[in-house]
Amino acid sequence: QVQLVESGGGLVQPGGSLRLSCAASESIRSFNAMGWYRQAPGKQRELVATITSGGTLRDGDSVKGRFTISRDNAKNTQFLQMNSLKPEDTAVYYCYADRFLLDGSRLNYWGQGTQVTVSS
Repeated sequence: QVQLVESGGGLVQPGGSLRLSCAASESIRSFNAMGWYRQAPGKQRELVATITSGGTLRDGDSVKGRFTISRDNAKNTQFLQMNSLKPEDTAVYYCYADRFLLDGSRLNYWGQGTQVTVSS
């Protein structure tokens, strides 16, 4: 069973920065894509950013130009650098990974989530 463990969340003032990490229990080269989603209280989970094994990036509209996703294959870890944080970025951030099986189906994996709170 794949395990994804997030770290790096916390409390930060508006305009500040945080860097989230997500360590996988196995080689991230085996994943089709990895990424980050977030969920604020009373709202649906939304895309933050994803990166495929080929390096294709996709960012959510609300974080474009402020957040950067990256991955370190040697460390089996992906990162989310968050700059210029706003109170509306407050949410639980979830690490995500998926892989395709031989039958064409896709397995999704999720971390347990890490809280990010942006407040003065």
